[in-house]
Parts: sequence; C-alpha cells; structure tokens
Amino acid sequence: MTGTLTIAGLGPGSETLVTPEVSAALATATDILGYAPYVARVPARPGLTLHPSDNREELQRASEALRLAADGGQVVVVSSGDPGVFAMASAVFEALEQAPQYRKLPIRVLPGITAMLAAAARAGAPLGHDFCAINLSDNLKPWTVIEKRLRLAAQADFAIAMYNPRSASRPEGFGRALALLKEAGCGERFVIFAHAISTPNEKIETVTLNEARPEMADMRTLVIVGNSQTRRVGRWIYAPRQVR
Repeated sequence: MTGTLTIAGLGPGSETLVTPEVSAALATATDILGYAPYVARVPARPGLTLHPSDNREELQRASEALRLAADGGQVVVVSSGDPGVFAMASAVFEALEQAPQYRKLPIRVLPGITAMLAAAARAGAPLGHDFCAINLSDNLKPWTVIEKRLRLAAQADFAIAMYNPRSASRPEGFGRALALLKEAGCGERFVIFAHAISTPNEKIETVTLNEARPEMADMRTLVIVGNSQTRRVGRWIYAPRQVR
C-alpha cells in the first residue's frame, strides 16, 4: 500500500483557524472526501479530486477513503471542527474494523479547533472548570440515552456543550432538552447560543436557561449551558476554577 489516509479537522469556519498541519495535508492530497459543505471549503486545483457526499453517508465515505488510499491515493477525509468530536475519525475506524485488509494502511488523525472551544473563547471562559459535550442528534443513538446523559450532567454540575441542537427534521428535541434541564433545577444558569462561530454570520447571545427558547438554536449553533457557579463579568461569561 503506497497511499495514505489523513482524517483532518477544518476548524469551525474561518480559514485562519485551520492548523498549518491540516493545510499541509490538503496541499498534497489527491482526494478529499467529506460532507458536501465541508468539501466545498477546500479549493479545487489540478491533481485534486473532490468527493462530496451526504451527511448520513459516513460509513460509505470512510470505506471509499480506505479503498482510495489502498490504491495509492493521498487521501484526506475532512470534518468541520475536530475530526474526533462527533465526526469522521470514529467512522473511519469503524469502517477499518470491518475491513481488516486495510489495517496496515498509514492513517493519521489531525486535530482541529472544535466549535465548543471556538464558542467558549468568543464568550469568555465558560468551560474553565469541569464540562462535558453532548450531541443532541438522535440519528445514531436513542433519545432516551440523550435524556439520561443530560440529566446526569446537570446532577454532576458540569457545564454542558450541546452539539447539533435543532434541525428541520427534528425540531422538538432541543425544546425537550431545555425542559429537562429546567426540571433538573438549572433554570438560572447562563446559556450561550453561539451561531456560525468565526464566519461573517457569527452571533453570540447569552440568556438564562429560563429565558432560552428552542428557536434560538439551529444546526449551526453550539449551545453552552454553564454550571451553577458560572458568572458574568461585563460582557464575558466564565466558570471559576475553584469550586465552593
């Protein structure tokens, strides 16, 4: 096998937040695979073939990437943010588990700045103490699992970063998540709605959970719910490092 497979994170949106290591991998790639809007962020050039696909075709995309690399391609699978956070790195390794003939293939995972960290930096330091990340999409796990994890995260007083909060195909889930957290006694906690971070459409809005409405989020929004000690100082939101 003369090819290579790289799984790379493109960051949250701005080209300035793509790491030099990822830029170098893109510059030498022969094939780029990924969800169509992410592949569109990679400029076309001679010698490069772009392979955009639908968001629900992750395993097929991963299997095709393995095949192309085994055939000698310098293949890069792209994700937004970090490829190991609710993204393509896990899908590639799942496909690899089912295809042992590719296990000697050189594979690299290149980290990127995930939306959770970019949003936190814009808001201040809401993840400055213990936190967790929960994907609110129930495409790959049942809603009962999401509810259990939200309830336990609230009980443990974690700050919670919520990915994929609300889509056109499942608009009701985020409202159920907000209601669950209110029932868990989190109504006065700060909630940060970070939309399209690092793009021209960026918007940050901070309210209390009691004031939060489901329609404030969409699939381009990263939502951070602070812990019980999260504070506001001027326009900034932060979690104290010391727990009292």
